Amino acid sequence: MSIKQLTVFVENRQGALVQITDLLAANHVDMRALSIADTQDFGILRLIVNDNDEALRVLKNGDFLVQTTDVIAVKISDTPGKLSGALHALNVHGINVEYLYAFIARTARHASVVLRVADNDAASAVLEEAGFHMVSEEDIKKL
Repeated sequence: MSIKQLTVFVENRQGALVQITDLLAANHVDMRALSIADTQDFGILRLIVNDNDEALRVLKNGDFLVQTTDVIAVKISDTPGKLSGALHALNVHGINVEYLYAFIARTARHASVVLRVADNDAASAVLEEAGFHMVSEEDIKKL
């Protein structure tokens, strides 16, 4: 089970990030999770939003370079060792995690972790078999 992640390439200049967040807010796009990585020339903003189509439309109309990537998200109990357990389950099955970032859900005692892996279906199956709950696009819209 995969979800859509938006990747936006952001100029390294003052105000660029606020321009993106203002644009999304003005168009009622709610950011559920975000991560930004810095390179010398630009930033890479990764977003999970409540409305992918609208976010894509407004960002492209705002002349931002944006692409979608299929990722997975898994619900992890907020207790020591649970993230390690999920990563161990993937590792045992030979699934490499390219990157991950977490976001806090509006439910108690859980966080969700977004993972980029080569095979979303295999990773989802492994995590579900290990007792983890996968987060769907519908789950994200309800947050």
